[in-house]
Amino acid sequence: MRNENSFKIRKIISLVKNLPYFSFNNLSGIENDRTYLKILFSRYKKSGKLIRLKRGVYVTKDYVDKLEKMNKISIYTEFLSSILYEPSYLSLEYVLYQNNLITEIPKNFTLITKKKTIIFSNFFGNFIYHKIKNELFCGFEVFKENDFIIYKAKKSKALFDFLYLRKRNILNKKMFEELRLNLDELTKIDKEELLEFINLEGSKKMKEILNYIF
Repeated sequence: MRNENSFKIRKIISLVKNLPYFSFNNLSGIENDRTYLKILFSRYKKSGKLIRLKRGVYVTKDYVDKLEKMNKISIYTEFLSSILYEPSYLSLEYVLYQNNLITEIPKNFTLITKKKTIIFSNFFGNFIYHKIKNELFCGFEVFKENDFIIYKAKKSKALFDFLYLRKRNILNKKMFEELRLNLDELTKIDKEELLEFINLEGSKKMKEILNYIF
């Protein structure tokens, strides 16, 4: 029985060691006993061999170490951010900083989702998901880097999302200016796209904020 369990454990580790993430479902062909898997995963997590991404979802430390050696951790975490909570796309401060619209380095991964607002914290940091109306879940691009598919807002949509979530707190132009946005980074196309998103949203408040930009 001990040899059988050792063989099963080796088979499980062999199966998942090259996966960017995995859950109990990935192992149903080898082991259906979730209680056994929970105990096994808990043991391997404590020993540092597994990293828990969220409840029931893991990645091996060996896989992460391999990514670090190849300088692919930043790409992996962007990919991971949309996997942890679907559907979602990177936006807000995270994308604004990448596009020089804000200067303060974001401490978290910030995303937009159709589902309820939620936060996941794990080895890689905090992943904050903000709910938006279904009709405003748009304006993002899907692209592939190496083997990872990433969902990320356009510069204009990241700015729209940022302002939309703060619109009730932007009471006047002075409060808008206190956001310290580098609006010089906006191109004519960015402004046209921003206008489209604001027209899609349709509120008087967002059109008022648009006047502060232009």
